[in-house]
Amino acid sequence: MKAGLIGKTLGHTASPAIHEKIYQIMGITGTYDVLEMSPDSLAENLKRLAQDGYTGCNVTIPYKRDVIPYLTDISREARIIGAVNTIYFTDEGVFGYNTDYSGFGRSLEHAGIRIAGQDCVVLGTGGAARAVIQYLADKNAKSITVISRHPHFKIEFDEFTKKTGASETDYQTFETVQAGDVLVNCTPVGMFPHIDGCPLSEQRIAAFPAVVDLIYNPKDTGLLKMARRHGARTLNGMYMLVAQAVGSEEIWMGREIPSSVIEQIAKEMERLYE
Repeated sequence: MKAGLIGKTLGHTASPAIHEKIYQIMGITGTYDVLEMSPDSLAENLKRLAQDGYTGCNVTIPYKRDVIPYLTDISREARIIGAVNTIYFTDEGVFGYNTDYSGFGRSLEHAGIRIAGQDCVVLGTGGAARAVIQYLADKNAKSITVISRHPHFKIEFDEFTKKTGASETDYQTFETVQAGDVLVNCTPVGMFPHIDGCPLSEQRIAAFPAVVDLIYNPKDTGLLKMARRHGARTLNGMYMLVAQAVGSEEIWMGREIPSSVIEQIAKEMERLYE
């Protein structure tokens, strides 16, 4: 198998190590390459990858939306979310999927965080945030509030949130209102090397009984440390990262991979970011 990760700047990505571990555990011979490319070369490079025998590729920021026009078709969740993170090259065409959606769901199930009937708050408006918001809506969250520096700035994002029933507000306003049940950080605030950053005040974080941070480097962000100080159930982004990688491989391999594989790799990878 031949796969890789498409992105603009990929110097610190953990994806190759994760996929190589999947191949090792599953007894498959495969390679996973880092494929940095510029926006104006996407179409040309996708054709080249197909010709070079790639089974598929993952897509990371900033190209999760940009690749869509060059695909034959995309899955339901990718179409609704408006972002693709997995591409599958076949004889019938080039198809796009979003395994961030299922990866986020698998990580919540693993951590025992319930969504149905809960008031959920999401920080950020990027591709990962879209997958998170759609999952929360599909799993019957009582309410979804999206926090951003410039709410209603992106017309396409506004249209997306309206369809999911989510509301939008800014950070300053959110600090003055009642909190909710589940908080999900989809921003890079607190990520290595700027590990001292935190997107919210400790007072606001303390009001949530469950806090999820999609950041995995470092393992314990300032957000998660504060949340645990106040007794919250917490989850970092490593399990989701591994789960979405496994989801991609399931598409490319055409088979299910046991959840035990996700758990094993997530534990091994987390040690690198302690």
